[in-house]
Amino acid sequence: MMNKEQKKNYITEITNQFEKSKAVMVTHYQGLTMPQLDELRSKMREHGIVFKITKNRITKLALEKTRCKELSNLFTGPTAVAFGEDAIMSARILSKFAKDNTNLKLIGGIMDNEVLDQAGVQNVANLPTLDEARANLVSILNASASKLVSIFLARSEKMSNLPPENSEKQPKE
Repeated sequence: MMNKEQKKNYITEITNQFEKSKAVMVTHYQGLTMPQLDELRSKMREHGIVFKITKNRITKLALEKTRCKELSNLFTGPTAVAFGEDAIMSARILSKFAKDNTNLKLIGGIMDNEVLDQAGVQNVANLPTLDEARANLVSILNASASKLVSIFLARSEKMSNLPPENSEKQPKE
């Protein structure tokens, strides 16, 4: 049981996390073992994401003061929250872990200021990360430049194979 001071500290801490995080993903973890939770936390930590089991009643109090107050109805049952800067990476890790461990349920979240339902979180998980999007863009630009160079080279090659226009025809004798 928490005393009054611990509850105040918890509310302050969780309020700060909700406010400073660009991505908040809410999950139900009922049935996961401690080693599974530790494995998930470890994967999340590698990407700078905090995965925290919450106390629902107190968390709802903290939510009232934040931009994430629309998520308060998701806090029923055994709830854990992922706080991070990259919504795509958070959703992707949780989604992949949920496929391997059916006891983890993605139930919603918030990305920047947009509230996501379960389907929205899955859609975000399928988006390319910023690095993947940059790599795709570079490959598209690189392919276009290569095609452009080959077109110019082909044109100049055709032009060099043409007979001179002003050459006089020699009569055959």
